[in-house]
Parts: sequence; C-alpha cells; structure tokens
Amino acid sequence: MNNLPYQPEQVLSRLGIKQLNPMQIQTIQTAQENNQEVILLSETGSGKTLAFLLSILDKINWDQKGKIQALILAPTRELVLQTESVLRKMQLPVKITACYGGHKREIEENNLVEPPTILLATTGRLADHIRRKNLTLEHIHCVVLDEYDKILELDFQEEMGFIMPLLPAKAFKLLTSATILHEIPDFVGLNNPITLNFLSDDPVDVQKRPVFWINTGEADKLNTLLHLIAQVKNTSSIVFCNHRDAVERTQNWLKEQGVLSVFYHGGMDQLPREVALCKFKNGTSNILITTDLASRGLDIPYVRNIIHYHLPHQEDQYIHRNGRTARMDETGTIYILLAPDEKLPKYMENEAEQLSLAEDWVIPEKPKWSTLFIAAGKKSKINKIDVVGYLTQKAGLKKDDIGLIEVKDHTTYVGVRKSKIGLAVEAAKLHKIKNQRIRMEVAK
Repeated sequence: MNNLPYQPEQVLSRLGIKQLNPMQIQTIQTAQENNQEVILLSETGSGKTLAFLLSILDKINWDQKGKIQALILAPTRELVLQTESVLRKMQLPVKITACYGGHKREIEENNLVEPPTILLATTGRLADHIRRKNLTLEHIHCVVLDEYDKILELDFQEEMGFIMPLLPAKAFKLLTSATILHEIPDFVGLNNPITLNFLSDDPVDVQKRPVFWINTGEADKLNTLLHLIAQVKNTSSIVFCNHRDAVERTQNWLKEQGVLSVFYHGGMDQLPREVALCKFKNGTSNILITTDLASRGLDIPYVRNIIHYHLPHQEDQYIHRNGRTARMDETGTIYILLAPDEKLPKYMENEAEQLSLAEDWVIPEKPKWSTLFIAAGKKSKINKIDVVGYLTQKAGLKKDDIGLIEVKDHTTYVGVRKSKIGLAVEAAKLHKIKNQRIRMEVAK
C-alpha cells in the first residue's frame, strides 16, 4: 500500500485496531498480486469489511477526482450504511457517497453531480440511478459484492443482471460472504477466481457460542420466549422470526407482559428502523425482535444471545443469524425454540444440547437508559463533542449519565439515563447547539 496518501497504521488507529488478522493480511496480499477475481469466505464478525476496503484502496488512483473508481454493492441498506461508517472513520481524502432505498433520491442525485471516488449502493437504487443517467460506471476498476450469496439470489438477479454487464470487463472483482454459493451466475463475469476460504469445518465453536434447544411444550412459543428472556435477564438478545407480522405480534405481546423490546423489519420506513437499532445499541432496549433482515450487516457489539423463535428455512440463514453474536473475540449463546411438532434440522443436531428452563423466574427490570432524539446531525455540523458539551454544560448531566452517541446526516441519537433525560429535553427550550435552535425529544 505504498501509493496511499496516508499511513495505513494511522487508518487502523482511527478504527481502534492494533493489527490486521491473518485473513485480512492474506486478502490484501492476494489483491496486490494482480489477481483480478477474488472470492473471500470468512466467518461473520471476522473483519471482512476491513479486508475488502483495504484491498480496493490500494487500487485507487488518488490523484484522479470526479470519477467513480470503486463500487461496493450490498443487499441491504444497513450493510451499505455499516460499510460507509467504516470508510468515514478512515478519514480518506476522497469523496464517498452511499445510495440506498428508504431516503430521498433527490439528495443522492445532488451528491452524484460531482461523482464520488467510492460509491456504495444497494442494487435497486443503483439500477435506478443508472437508468436515470445520474451516473456512469465506465471508470470503475474495483467492484465488491458484499454478501454475494445474498446479492445473487433470485430476488436480486434482474437488477444484478442489468448492472454487472455495464461494468468494465477488466475491473477487479472481490466477492465476500460467510457462506458458499456454489453456482455464480454468468452475468457476474468471473473467469478464474482465486478463492480464499477461512471458514471452519465446524461452523460453530461450541465453547465460544454454545447452542441449546428448548421444548416449548405448546405450538405457541410466546410463553417459553418470555420465560427464556427472564432467565437471561437484561443481556442483549436478538429474537429472529420468519415473518414481519410475527415480529410485530411478538413485540406487542411482550409489551403486554411488561417486557420492553424493539422490532425491526423490511416493511418499516427508514427513520423507525434507525430508531429501533439505536435503542438496541445504546441499551434503551435489550431485546431486538426481527426478521432475517438483521442477520447481515449489523455490527452491534456485545450481543449475548441469539434466539431462533422460528427455525430458519436454510442453513445459511442459521449461520448468518448466529453471526450477530460472538463476533471477533466475544462469546455468546444460541437458543432454538422448538414446538412439539418441530425437529432440529440435520445441520443443528450434532451441536445443539437440550436445555430445561428454571422453574422460578421473574420479569426482568426495565433498562435504566432512554434515547434522546436530536433533529440535527452531520449536515448541521453537529458532532459528538457538541452533544456532550450541551448535555453537561446546559442540561447539567454528568458524563456517566451519557451513553452511546450516534450522529447521522440529519439526526442524532443519544443514550441518556432515564432519570435525567427530562433535563436534556427541557434545556433544549432555552439553549442552542452551535447557535442553532434544535428540536430534542425522547425517541418514540
């Protein structure tokens, strides 16, 4: 990476990383050896994002501005935003633009008037911009298909079949996933790819991520889920359901039982999705109920439990769901709820142990954190330091009253002790941030 206009060690420091792991080192080296097609297979949470980002950065012409040189395609907006967040932390001296459904296309059109060096996109939104002639792909020489097994499924093939032939034939291609797709469509244009397979023969390390199955005793699993939540207490848990209506039904039922949770699925608008994830990350809610939408692209630290309320349809879904816990050097636990008429799929049989829940249990206490919504973000020149300064100096909070702060383009979310959040809301009526009168309220 000698041609980079900065020191790689500096970039790693900005990301809070001391050194690259063997998978990342080998991926970068393989890309540097002029291999034009690379398939990277590695466990979820192993650092694939950094591996492919550093691989393509080495191929960018840093003196050439105003042309899209690198394209990163992902199946979900969350995955696009996650990768964009990593790129922003790197503080690269080039323009980066993310395009995805769920927010105004006009904003993206304005951003594309001056083409970025690196473009991140979901397939549908990119295809839309191409048809509207908002961008061209002719100067791209690096292409990443993140979670390629998902992005090449039937639901995406019409858009991918339209996009891929428009890319320069000689563009470097890097495909990544935690699961193998044995048949890659011809339109991807692979001829002789180098495959780097870091997947373990045993997909689950039972010491790092033990697996238990629980007999619910009845077709409706809600009571067993409540019992399990009580047993794991206030530890961060993701509950996977197979359908959107089941997600909302489960969340509403838990609410009736006095258990605080948030839900998240593809039928929600962008802002409610954003709020739900922020609440889960900052501890306002310790339970996230979701579909397989959350099985990819969510890098949330310290998720302790994965609960399969419904059995996944396929093994790769099971692998990606479980990958939300025990990431990098962490540990976690997998729970599978089985109704009397259900059986463990063969791929689970050898790793899952039956668990009997304790007879005595109580509903866990509600979290002591709440989420402050601030109707301004990066586009209003607001940063984390401004938020901390406002909360400590104007609202009278102590630093340990303030939790996770997430500053997005037009909004900001702050974890605040529930007992102190009223002070923050009231202070906003009297004081400004960066000389701006900004709306603040408890996030709904």
